[in-house]
Amino acid sequence: LNQLLCTFSHFIIKILPVTRNQTKHIEGETEVHHRPKRGWVWNQFFVLEEHMGPDPQYVGKLHSNSDKGDGSVKYILTGEGAGTIFIIDDTTGDIHSTKSLDREQKTHYVLHAQAIDRRTNKPLEPESEFIIKVQDINDNAPKFTDGPYIVTVPEMSEMGTSVLQVTATDADDPTYGNSARVVYSILQGQPYFSVDPKTGVIRTALHNMDREAREHYSVVIQAKDMAGQVGGLSGSTTVNITLTDVNDNPPRFPQKHYQLYVPESAQVGSAVGKIKANDADTGSNADMKYTIINGDGSGVFSISTDKETREGIISLKKPLNYEKKKSYTLNIEGANTHLDFRFSHLGPFKDVTMLKIIVGDVDEPPLFTMPSYVMEVYENAKIGTAVGTVTAQDPDTANSLVRYFIDHNTEEDRYFTIDANTGTIKTAKIFDREETPWYNITVSASEIDNPELVSHVQVGVRILDINDNPPELAREYDVVVCENAKPGQVIQTITATDKDNSANGARFHFSLDEGLSLNPNFTLRDNEVGTVKVIAGYCLKEKIRIYGA
Repeated sequence: LNQLLCTFSHFIIKILPVTRNQTKHIEGETEVHHRPKRGWVWNQFFVLEEHMGPDPQYVGKLHSNSDKGDGSVKYILTGEGAGTIFIIDDTTGDIHSTKSLDREQKTHYVLHAQAIDRRTNKPLEPESEFIIKVQDINDNAPKFTDGPYIVTVPEMSEMGTSVLQVTATDADDPTYGNSARVVYSILQGQPYFSVDPKTGVIRTALHNMDREAREHYSVVIQAKDMAGQVGGLSGSTTVNITLTDVNDNPPRFPQKHYQLYVPESAQVGSAVGKIKANDADTGSNADMKYTIINGDGSGVFSISTDKETREGIISLKKPLNYEKKKSYTLNIEGANTHLDFRFSHLGPFKDVTMLKIIVGDVDEPPLFTMPSYVMEVYENAKIGTAVGTVTAQDPDTANSLVRYFIDHNTEEDRYFTIDANTGTIKTAKIFDREETPWYNITVSASEIDNPELVSHVQVGVRILDINDNPPELAREYDVVVCENAKPGQVIQTITATDKDNSANGARFHFSLDEGLSLNPNFTLRDNEVGTVKVIAGYCLKEKIRIYGA
């Protein structure tokens, strides 16, 4: 600072004699052709900023060649800061700065100088303008205006991959010295990252940085002025760098062999187990699909992928039967669905494991030999007549004995009984087919050793017909015939019905009741329908009785 003061504190503004045609020779001789004329010769003034000395800072000196040193010349200073910041000795022309200045707030001041005759107050020279520049010192450290920074870079990036460019600004004068010349360096984050000292570009400094090994880095960057020299001011910022994921890890099953227990009672379509392959990647890079590639259980089981948990969900496609097959084997593959071919050399991006499924034996209820039964019995069957037999067996290896029963929850069930040991169904009441031609009953079977295991079967009983109903006239007939009816004319057709089915009562024989006196005027033709014909020509009512054939 002292050296700077010495250097810039002795600029003097003088008024020197100047001629219009003045020639300066090499030897220093000067030929004067005209009368000399006074004029201002200017040098720019400088004042150091941030001056903290006890005395006013010397800026420079105004001097006119009219000044003979007798005090007759008075120097006047006007303009920016005159009288407040800058003061002048009106006799000597010495200018001083009375305040500490900040170049970053104001870089220069424009002032006016004038020399006048102290006795007459008349100007000795015209007023002239000059500038006092505030000379910079290194009093501002570089600053990062945008920090701290949060950035990402893909893992496995090549060394030298650009991550971010940071910029620090320095409020000092960039045109003077190195006060604002910034150099960047890395204080924390090596050897993983580097920074260009001139541009502030941060780059990866290692090959194949692995997110799965380390994901987050805190890098501290320093900006130092004075071109990084000792004594320069510095500022720093933090750059938080996160490695983003790429698909560089294949899925892997933790085990090569798994075992799963599934009870034989499992329902078709239900999920019976889960399996999962681990993938160190995240997001879509860890998505995978599970498939059953072979095994004797591929037709019995299926596998789907839960996209949220990335688990393989094993489901049952067909019923299990412990007594027929006690185990199955599945070979399951888990494969990534989003491949990055840049890292194909790290594959294959799939893995295979073997799953053995053990079918668990479950005490099952008895199984009927048929899904439903249809039986027949005549309506005139006596109580206790055997209708038919149902059969159920224990499907388990224990082959427990079976007990049969009818709950008699409905009126129809009360018409039948069942032998608890043989399953033979018998009648319990007399039937009338014309009232109820069909009965639906439910037969249950349970194991004697485990009565809670019950199965049910539907049994339909058809009541067979016998000819136990006489025919009846379809309606009452009241026939009127006119006296002029012609002989042989059909005057009425008679029909009959029978409650029995067609096998026992569909055909009828019609005749006149022999127990009554016959009227010769009418005859009945037996055509299985019944037709009455006129013989005489007068009105007569005739009653006809019909018998079943």
